[in-house]
Amino acid sequence: MILLGVDPHKSTHTATAVEPESNQQVGTMRIEASLTDYRRLLAWAKRWPQRKWAVENANGLGRHLAQWLIARGESVVDVPAAATSRVRELSRGGRRKNDQIDAAAAATVAYLQGDGRDVQPEDHTTALALLDERRVNLAQARVRMVNQLHALLRDLLPGGAPPQLSGWGGLAGPEHGGGVQLPADVEFRPV
Repeated sequence: MILLGVDPHKSTHTATAVEPESNQQVGTMRIEASLTDYRRLLAWAKRWPQRKWAVENANGLGRHLAQWLIARGESVVDVPAAATSRVRELSRGGRRKNDQIDAAAAATVAYLQGDGRDVQPEDHTTALALLDERRVNLAQARVRMVNQLHALLRDLLPGGAPPQLSGWGGLAGPEHGGGVQLPADVEFRPV
């Protein structure tokens, strides 16, 4: 059995194949975080028919790769970043850090310490939760923007923002059926 440790980043992932009994690195590969390179990584890994993936932070930066591998029938464990840090310090003598060392540390932790947790496939409820979180974030950003606009208008207009300015329809321009009708006597002057 070969353990394939993965150190994920936003734009690249580094995988290192480790022979667990001897703790020897037998190969390494760095890929871009793209579907094309995921396919290259899996093709590279197929040289070891008995394999298990140990992805550092598989619920964070490694989430997409981990779920992609699971969808293709691969066995994946999540390794906490703190655990790989401990192994790196103890086995390499200090805080030396690079992606290949981190990937090997993930594999070592999964095998020796048993700190790896099996990653389960996500279903549609996870995707819905992500979409709902995004919707909430957008709604909060909109409210924040409307409040900032109100504060600005309060400073620029005598008497503050017009009462017909609302957070729901008053900000759209006249071409969209909304808009703010300012009193005729209001004039803007440079501050």
